[in-house]
Amino acid sequence: MLTQEQCDFLHSRMKGTLIETLGMRFIPTDDEYAVAEMPICPATRQYLGILHGGASLSLAETIAGVGSLHLTNFDPDYAVCGTEVNASHVAMSATEGKVYGKAKLVYAGKSTHVWTVDIVGEDGTLISVERVTNRIISLQRLKARS
Repeated sequence: MLTQEQCDFLHSRMKGTLIETLGMRFIPTDDEYAVAEMPICPATRQYLGILHGGASLSLAETIAGVGSLHLTNFDPDYAVCGTEVNASHVAMSATEGKVYGKAKLVYAGKSTHVWTVDIVGEDGTLISVERVTNRIISLQRLKARS
């Protein structure tokens, strides 16, 4: 879904954000999935040393948001805002290494996109399953209202 150029563009725009703080990196793919990785590190762990559920949710919302940006062709006249995120954490993560999020589009309407996101460990173990709903906002329409 994402090219190397798009990933590089996204990384340059993420400086000073939660995405940079949590160490997320987007990965180019040739299929219909949006993919990113995130380290299991002090910034993403909870007190038992495993991946914090909130970090998983952040990864899922970020990947789904980038997927929706891709569907808008990164058009600066549109904004993508997450409106709902829910998760089922199904397994404990490792205490080190990385996790990977893989977002797949479920529904793409004019103003709403729905994604499923699987968070897996380096060994392929499914850690969390998330569903993300994004609102696609026309900034031109929003400006016309004000």
